[in-house]
Amino acid sequence: MNYHSHVVWKELRLRQRELRWMQTMIFAIEEINRNPELLPHVTLGYKIFDSCHTHSNSLKGTLKLLNDDESESSYRCAELPSVPIIVGDAASSQSIAASRLLAPFDIGLVSYSSSCTCLSDKREFPTFFRTIPSDGVQVKALVRLVQRFKWIWVGIVTEDSEYGRFATMSFIEEVSKFETCIAFIEFMSPDSTRIKLLRVVETIQRSSAKVLIIFSLERDTKSLAIELRRHNVTDIQLIASEAWITSVRLWTKETRQIFSGTIGFGIRRAEIPGLKEFLVKLHPSRTADNPFVEDLWRAVFGCSIKISNQSLEENSSPYKPCTGLESLETIENTYTDVSQLRISYNVYKAVYAIAHALHNLKSCENGKGPFLNKTCGQLPRILPWQVLHYLREVRFTNQLGEEIRFDKNGDPIASYDLINWQQRADGSVHFVKVGYYDAALPEGEEFVLNESKIIWHGSESRVPISVCSGICPVGTRKGTRKGQPICCFDCLPCSDGEISNQTGSTECIKCPTDYWSNSRRDQCLPKEIEFVSFQDILGITLAAVSLFGACITGAVAAVFLYFINTPIVRANNSELSFLLLISLILCFLCSIAFIGQPSPWSCMVRHTVFGVSFVLCISCILSKTLVVLMAFKTTLPSSNVMKWFGPKQQRSIVFLCTLIQIVICVIWLLTSPPVPVKNTKYQSSKIILECDVGSTVAFCCVLGYIGILASVCLILAFFARALPDKFNEAKFITFSMLIFFAVWVTFIPAYVSTPGKYTVAVEIFAILASSFGLLICIFASKCYIILLKPEENSRKQMMSRTETL
Repeated sequence: MNYHSHVVWKELRLRQRELRWMQTMIFAIEEINRNPELLPHVTLGYKIFDSCHTHSNSLKGTLKLLNDDESESSYRCAELPSVPIIVGDAASSQSIAASRLLAPFDIGLVSYSSSCTCLSDKREFPTFFRTIPSDGVQVKALVRLVQRFKWIWVGIVTEDSEYGRFATMSFIEEVSKFETCIAFIEFMSPDSTRIKLLRVVETIQRSSAKVLIIFSLERDTKSLAIELRRHNVTDIQLIASEAWITSVRLWTKETRQIFSGTIGFGIRRAEIPGLKEFLVKLHPSRTADNPFVEDLWRAVFGCSIKISNQSLEENSSPYKPCTGLESLETIENTYTDVSQLRISYNVYKAVYAIAHALHNLKSCENGKGPFLNKTCGQLPRILPWQVLHYLREVRFTNQLGEEIRFDKNGDPIASYDLINWQQRADGSVHFVKVGYYDAALPEGEEFVLNESKIIWHGSESRVPISVCSGICPVGTRKGTRKGQPICCFDCLPCSDGEISNQTGSTECIKCPTDYWSNSRRDQCLPKEIEFVSFQDILGITLAAVSLFGACITGAVAAVFLYFINTPIVRANNSELSFLLLISLILCFLCSIAFIGQPSPWSCMVRHTVFGVSFVLCISCILSKTLVVLMAFKTTLPSSNVMKWFGPKQQRSIVFLCTLIQIVICVIWLLTSPPVPVKNTKYQSSKIILECDVGSTVAFCCVLGYIGILASVCLILAFFARALPDKFNEAKFITFSMLIFFAVWVTFIPAYVSTPGKYTVAVEIFAILASSFGLLICIFASKCYIILLKPEENSRKQMMSRTETL
C-alpha cells in the first residue's frame, strides 16, 4: 500500500539552511520507508511548497495541498482534503494563517520552528502541533538568566509580528514578578526603513541599559547590528532569542564586534547519524526535478545547470555552465554543516511523530479502537481527524534516546541549551554550550549554568552590569523617583536610629530600643548611657562642692561649739543653731545621692533625704524666727508670751514640721516610689539614666510642703526685720529666704528645659546654691564677729545697742 504525505515548506529560495531542513525531511522519510518495523508496507511521499516569507504564499501552498488534482489518492478533493496532515510553517505568522485555514477541516499542522506562545491556545488553534518549545518556556528561561546575573534594567528590540509581540508580552508579564524593569521596547519589521532603524539605534544609545534582548529573525537582527556598528554602539551585551542564536551568517567582519559575547537559549542540538552523507550526495544528476538545486549550485559553485547544454550564442546568463563534476563532499558551508542541528532536528522529530501516529492508526484492532463503538480508522482512506487523535496521543523514544510527545497544548517537552558566542583565533564564531534549561526537571533544578565558561561582550570575564541606578551602598535605602520605574531610584541615607547592612536595601531596619545607628548607618551600636557620673568632670565638681559645703558647715558648727558660752552663740539659741547646721550638712550631702548611676535605692534616698533635710532646715529657721519675734514681744510690760516658746516648744515645732514631711515621704515610698528609668525622649541616640519620681502628686506634696514652710518663714522674718537688735536674726532669715526662693524659682524653668544629665546637674546646683545661701546669710555675720571681732562678742556690746534705742 502506498501513501503520500504532503509537506509545505518555507524560506527555501537561495537559503542553504532552509534547504538543509528540506533535505532532513526527505532523509527522515526515506529512513522511515526503509524501516521494516515502522509503517511496514507503507511508503511515505512528500510534496514541497515554498512560502517565500509571506502569508499569501503560505496560504496558497496550503490551498494547493488541500485541492491537489494530481494526487494519486483514490478520493477526490471535493469529498475530502488530499492530505491528512501538513508540516510547517517555519515562521509563527505564517503558521497562524495556515492553522486557521486548516482547523475547520481537522487537518493537523506540525511546525518545526513556530514558537509563538499564542499558538498554544487550543481554542483558536485546535489542530496545531510543534516540535519546537513555546516561547512561553523560552521567556521563563530568559527571565531566569536575567535574574541570575542581576540585570534589572534591560531593553527590548522585537520583531513587529505575532512572534515578537507575544514573546515581548510574555517576557514583560514574567519579569514583572521580579525587580527587573524594561528600559525601552522598540519594534522592527522586514520593511523597516533605515530611518526607523536609526530611531531604534538612537533609543539604544540614549538608554542606560547595557543589556539588550532581541526577539527577531536573523535578517532584522543583522540590519540592526550593522546600524549599531556604524554608530559605534559597541558596549551592549546582546541576549538572543532562539530565532537567531545559532545563525552563523550573522557573524561577519562588520558585525562580530557587536555579536561577540552574545548569549541566549537555543533548542537542543543533536547529531543525526547518516545525515551528513545524505546531504553531500545532493547532485543535479540525481534530483533533476528539484528546483532548489539550481539555486544551491549557483550559490556554491558559481555555475548554472540550465545553460550547460546551451550554445554560447544562446547563453546570456552571468554564470558559467556547470561541468557536472561539482561535488558537495569537498564543500564546507551552511548547507553541509551538521554541527548545529537544531531546527533540522525539529524537522526530523516532526516527520517521525507523524509516522508514529500513522503507525498507531494502522496498527489499531477493531473492537479496541479509540473511536465510536471502539472502531479504528479507515484504511487506506486516512481521515485527518483520526490522524489528529493519534498525533495527540503519540509517545515514543527516538533513535537518539529522546522521548517525543505533545502536551495538551500541542507543545513538546521544552529544553534549551544556553549558548555563548565566542570568537576563535581565526576570527570565526564558536557556539559554546554554557548551560541548559529543562522544563521537565523539578523547580529549582531546571536551570544549570557553568558561569566560568562564559566570555562576555568585549571578551570580558566579568558579568556586565545593567542598572538604571547604581546599587545603593550599605547605610542607604532605595527611594523611588516620581514617575519612573521602580528600578530607577535615589539612594537615601537611613534616618537616625535605622540601618541597612546590605547593599540595595529597599527599607532601613530600625535599631532595637537600647541601640543606635553608627555614623555609616550600617550597624546598630549600644546607645551611650548618660548620667552624672563620679568619673566625669561635672560629677567630680559637684561632689567636691557638696563635700566642701558640708565641711564648711561642720567648721561653723565647730566654731559655735567652741564658743558656745559666748553671748552671740547663746543669744542665737545654740540648740536650734546646731540642729540647723546638722540639717544643712544633710542638705549638702544629699546632693551626692544625685550623682552616680541611678538605682532603686539611690532614687528613693535622693528624693526623700532631700525633702526631709530641707524641711528640717526650714523648720529650724521657722522656729528661730518665732523665737526672735516672741523675744522682742517679751520686752513689753506684763508680756508672758515667751513661756509658750521655750526650748521644749521649739523642739516640738521642729519635730512636728519634720514629721509631716517624713509621713509624706513614707506614703510616697509605699505607694509609688521613685524608680530608675531609661529616658530617650530628649536624645534618641543616648540613654539618659534618671530617676522617675513615681507619684507626681507625692513629689509635688514634698516640694509644696517645703515651699509652704519657707513662705511662712519669709513672712514672719519680714515682719521682724526692723526689730531693735544689733544682731537681728530676722534680717538674715529674710535674706536667706529670699535667696532660697530666688534659687528654686529659677530652678523650675531651668530644670524643665535642660536635657539629659544636665537636668540632674541643675537640681544639684539648686540644692547647693540654696544650702550655701542659708549657711552664708544666717551664719556668716556671726562667725565674722566671733572670729574677727571678738571685742564685740560681749554682753555689754549687745546691751548697748538696746539701751541707745
